[in-house]
Amino acid sequence: MLADIAMWNLGVIPEASAEFSPGLTVLTGETGAGKTMVVTALRLLTGGRADASRVRSGADRAIVEGHFRVDDLPADHAESAVRLVDSVGGSGDEGEFIVSRQVSAQGRSRAHLGGRSVPAATLKEFSAELLTIHGQNDQLRLLDAERQREALDRCDPAIGPVLARYQDAWREWKALDTELKDKTSKRREIAQEVDRLRFALNEIDSIDPQPGEDEEIVETIRRLQDVDTLREDATQALTAIDGAEAFGDMDPEDRAASTLLGQAEAALAASEDPALRAMGEKLAAITSELGDISAELGSFLSDLPADPSQLEELLQRQQQLKTLTRKYAADCAGVVAWREKAAAKLAHLDVSPEALDGIAKKLTAAEKRMRSAGRELHAARQKAARALSAAVTEELHGLAMPKARLEVKLKETAPGPHGLDDVELLLAQAPGVEPQPLSTTASGGELSRVMLALEVILSQGSSGGTLVFDEVDAGVGGKAAVEIGRRLARLALRHQVIVVTHLPQVAAYADAHVHVAKEVAEDSVVSGVEVLAEERRVEELARMLAGLEDTATGRAHAKELLEKAQREIAQMKA
Repeated sequence: MLADIAMWNLGVIPEASAEFSPGLTVLTGETGAGKTMVVTALRLLTGGRADASRVRSGADRAIVEGHFRVDDLPADHAESAVRLVDSVGGSGDEGEFIVSRQVSAQGRSRAHLGGRSVPAATLKEFSAELLTIHGQNDQLRLLDAERQREALDRCDPAIGPVLARYQDAWREWKALDTELKDKTSKRREIAQEVDRLRFALNEIDSIDPQPGEDEEIVETIRRLQDVDTLREDATQALTAIDGAEAFGDMDPEDRAASTLLGQAEAALAASEDPALRAMGEKLAAITSELGDISAELGSFLSDLPADPSQLEELLQRQQQLKTLTRKYAADCAGVVAWREKAAAKLAHLDVSPEALDGIAKKLTAAEKRMRSAGRELHAARQKAARALSAAVTEELHGLAMPKARLEVKLKETAPGPHGLDDVELLLAQAPGVEPQPLSTTASGGELSRVMLALEVILSQGSSGGTLVFDEVDAGVGGKAAVEIGRRLARLALRHQVIVVTHLPQVAAYADAHVHVAKEVAEDSVVSGVEVLAEERRVEELARMLAGLEDTATGRAHAKELLEKAQREIAQMKA
């Protein structure tokens, strides 16, 4: 539910705010007063397109802020909204979340959800289950075949799972169909690609590179080229530590570092003085570490290559590896990874008659599953179409179209992502008249009533959301206007409904009445928003009836209209 909205520098509105309660709220005012700006603000909060022309003249930016409550939504929808806010790092206050949008005079836009900056698309995702806007453009979109199919699928919850099963089967069938067509039509190109990959795999396998081998070879070659220097350095170090006896020379004059350290350690360890014994313990640690270094030097010397031919072999191996790293990847690890991908691709590129026959068999089986699911979906839609046709027709009779009839027609079509059917809404103006597509037979007012009737039916299975109607009553008057008011009031028993209207018959059914007024000065136009109390509401209804707000007769008619509508609302709620 929308708790409130605030606007700054939006169109003709320098600053305004309004609180919204549950039930039906109407927005009225003279043409051009800025009623539509409220709907524009809501579109911005739901991630709609930012338009710099909506920024008030002379201002550097327009700002819109709204507070949304999710605790009135069904539990799964509320949890989804809360999870989305949590995922962007936002926060709320006891189920209420702040949504804001800024639009600069240069057209740049910034959006915030729960106090965190987010893309506008995130606002659209957040508001998907919270708020739905129906404007005159939305009525025109009802003429689109895809929108009509979506309306049918929404009317019966049983269609959703059936549609999902069909779409899974369709995607499998489509993928196999595309694969078979590609492999058949591009057989020559694929065969050439197969030859190229096989050559590459054979070349790599004949050399058989190992991950990291190129780096190891570089290090080994360096050692081989410097082997004499390395042996001399290591020998000198080992001689200094262990003495000449490490190499078989038993000259007693050779005083090894390890021997001297051992003598020093023994002298200190035998001392009765604690300080000297402590120093002896330190020398023992050094002696132990020196022994480790001696062992490592010995191992290093034993590992040094001694075969003169090894250098030439490694240089040849290095050259072989370079032929691969020049073609396939920067190093041996990359070449091995490239080979694995190439092998997987080669397995997929099999265009032999046996492989194509195997794909064709899989395609036939997948098409059978897809068409079976499509027939199940068609049956579910046929059932839903009959129910929707009857329900909307009944609603239209209540909306001053007593002889009209809506039919939902399914026409078989080629398999597509949404089924084997095209869905079309047809309208007949009289019982004996052949129904025709909405696009050719419905006037603006009739289209408004069809859309309202659909929304009344489709909203019966849900509750807690906010429905916004922007002049859904355009082109309607008289008894039809009264019936629209009743339908909107009935819809508001389960949803929060906000309506921009010019019709007093509709406004009289509202639980709350918001008036948008305009003041024209020499150099500016300013609009303000006011929630009307009962007396002001009677005046506004009188103005809407015939511009008679200043006459007793006009106010009497308005008061009678308001009291009658409010009595009906009380009966609905009882």
